[in-house]
Amino acid sequence: MTTLMIQGTTSDAGKSTIVAGLCRLLARRGVSVAPFKPQNMALNSAVTVDGGEIGRSTALQALAAGIEPHSDMNPVLLKPESDRGAQVILRGQVHGHMHAMDYHAYKRTARESVLAAWQALSSRFDVIVAEGAGSPAEINLRANDIANMGFAEMIDCPVLLVGDIDRGGVFAQLVGTLELLSASERSRTRGFIINRFRGDIALLEPGLDWLTTRTGKPVFGTLPYVQGLLLDAEDSVGLTGHAEEEATLRVVVPVLPRISNHNDFDPLRLDPQVELDFIGPGQAIPLADLIVLPGSKSTRSDLDWLRAQGWEAAIRRHLRYGGHVLGICGGFQMLGRAIHDPDGLESPPGSTPGLGLLEFETHMVAGKQLRNVSGHLLPGQTPVSGYEIHNGVSSGPALERPLCVLNGRPDGAVSADGQVLGTYLHGLFDRPEACEVLLARCGLKGRGAGVDYRAHRQRELDRLADCLEAHLDISAIESLLGG
Repeated sequence: MTTLMIQGTTSDAGKSTIVAGLCRLLARRGVSVAPFKPQNMALNSAVTVDGGEIGRSTALQALAAGIEPHSDMNPVLLKPESDRGAQVILRGQVHGHMHAMDYHAYKRTARESVLAAWQALSSRFDVIVAEGAGSPAEINLRANDIANMGFAEMIDCPVLLVGDIDRGGVFAQLVGTLELLSASERSRTRGFIINRFRGDIALLEPGLDWLTTRTGKPVFGTLPYVQGLLLDAEDSVGLTGHAEEEATLRVVVPVLPRISNHNDFDPLRLDPQVELDFIGPGQAIPLADLIVLPGSKSTRSDLDWLRAQGWEAAIRRHLRYGGHVLGICGGFQMLGRAIHDPDGLESPPGSTPGLGLLEFETHMVAGKQLRNVSGHLLPGQTPVSGYEIHNGVSSGPALERPLCVLNGRPDGAVSADGQVLGTYLHGLFDRPEACEVLLARCGLKGRGAGVDYRAHRQRELDRLADCLEAHLDISAIESLLGG
């Protein structure tokens, strides 16, 4: 078994994408490969085959490798609930809630989970492609590090350092990061990958030669900016959607402070007949056919924030003019009469009035519900599938008109007039048949099947692997893996 770690000079340098591409490339060559991210901080997550929870980007990398996502692949997942606190998930299960300073001290214990998960994964696969988090040069986070060089030193694996040239200053990024590492960390950093290059490579080559001379380390390749690449994001969400000339349905998604699993909307980004807009703080909700309230890691506080933005009044006005509202997971809970959290499982103890658009209430209870599910929309038998990740149990007469049946049980609710819909299902739009039916309810009728996002993911992963194969020194990478 061999492990190669991909680290980056900054967040969003391209680590997740490169790991996904390497997993697909190696899997296509018949290598038994798995992704690994020791520690991740993200609100986009996925349910694993063993009933755990990991970061969404790691689950995508598992898909790239042709294997089921497992909780061993992301042993520490931090889901921010405020600017200073997060839910801590160890090997797929909720461990508790910690203040940032408390977790910083707890990392000595968390490293045991990281090492145990890596060892378990190592026993099942020949190659592990590990991903760092943020930058290894964050001086304030170096003590007890388990996310970057602390992990690489612990298991003694080689590291490739990725810099994003598109944001500028890539040579300063790479050299500066290297200078801030210890001697042993610099030694295990075997070389560099330049990511997101636009232009004539001949103009860059003198800089690459200087970089190798200056550091004594080779550049393993320069990856071009891959136009139009759309794969599940780790966490960040852009506030701009797309406006297609042929678009006939406008969908608006309010971006909540703790929005989670916003990858639910990626199929809509791709649909040429849908104009998708993410609305951020300080913006007015525009005229639309459909408003979707997304998932939230802090449902009550995000609902308070939504009200402070004046968006509740906008939602009610939208419904008066015949528009539709869909709530997913936390957004579904917001549609009810109230959200109760007496034990402070997700926020300070108390209750918050809901939007009152559906007759039900939600009680936060201990034990997060994690499951992969499949079923069909109601009425009819249109297939749907995805996953559930939520705290809270909902009850009330609105649930007697469910939106769908999942794993043999009713889920969600639909108002009597059909304008308000809600569900706990993530991945609602991934299947083209379900996407087509749901958008038709909201006014997009008379067309063929919607976008097959699952097939799109596979094509994008192959396109990514093709790019890496064309622009990286794969033989040099294989030599790091002992091949």
